[in-house]
Amino acid sequence: MSSSTAGRGDSRPQKGGGGGRGRGKKDSVLELAKVRRFGLLIDSNVRVKCLGGRELRGALRGYDELVNLVLDDCDEFLRDPNDPEQITSQTRRLGLVVIRGTQVSLVSPEEGTEEIANPFLGGGEEEEEAEE
Repeated sequence: MSSSTAGRGDSRPQKGGGGGRGRGKKDSVLELAKVRRFGLLIDSNVRVKCLGGRELRGALRGYDELVNLVLDDCDEFLRDPNDPEQITSQTRRLGLVVIRGTQVSLVSPEEGTEEIANPFLGGGEEEEEAEE
């Protein structure tokens, strides 16, 4: 047993050891702290899209290196009961929320953005009909 595991009773590597490959601490997939513009979003309204389709809107109060977000005055956009893929303009008030970074797929400022038509949705059906 090596001196690094003596007294612990297991063979786990030391924390931060990196397996002896010379690597340091793992970097976050998305390092928001290095993006200067993201810091400008603090205290402004943002829209967050999560894995699974949930969409939220609120004032960004904070974040960390794992992209965990804190939103204040948060609203969740409700889905259409007849079409679960469709988001409606109806909202549900959530208040102060913490969103785990593993669930975040998109963060965008609320102001200065607009939804555009998806160019990939309309063309596929017409091409299939023309082939028949």
